Amino acid sequence: MKIILRKDFESLGKSGEILEVKDGYARNFLIPHGIALKADKTNISRLEAEKKQQLLKLNKDKKAAEKLAEQLKKVSCTATVTVGEEDKIFGSVTSQNIAELLNEKGFDIDRKKIMLEDPIKALGIYDILIKLHPEVEAKIKLWVVKE
Repeated sequence: MKIILRKDFESLGKSGEILEVKDGYARNFLIPHGIALKADKTNISRLEAEKKQQLLKLNKDKKAAEKLAEQLKKVSCTATVTVGEEDKIFGSVTSQNIAELLNEKGFDIDRKKIMLEDPIKALGIYDILIKLHPEVEAKIKLWVVKE
C-alpha cells in the first residue's frame, strides 16, 4: 500500500514522503495513529497545498526576522552590576538579563534565542549573538558596567 507520511517517523522517513509499506502495517498502525495517510489523489493534492502554505509561512517568518535583525543592529544595551574588590562581579549577566534589557527597549526576544556560551562574569563590552530564525542572526552590543 502506498502511504504519505504525516509526521517524521524514525524507521520510515520524513514527513511528506510517499512510501510503499505492507497493507496491515498501514491499516493497523500508521493510519490509526495519524502517522500516515493513504496515498490517493485527494491526499496527495492536499499534501502539496499544505507544503505551499508552510513555504509561504517560512518565507514570511524569515522576512520578519530579517527586518528585526536590521533594527537590532542599531541596539546597544547596558547592564549595571554590583562589583566587589578588584572589580569582580557578584553573580553574572545571563541570557535572561539580556532578554529583560531588550524588553525594556521594546524588543520581545526569547532568552533561548540569545546565544551565550557562558554567563558573562567580567566588566567590558561584548558582542551578543541572537538567532532570530534558522537562517537569520543579529548581533547587539552589551556594555557591562559597575553601579
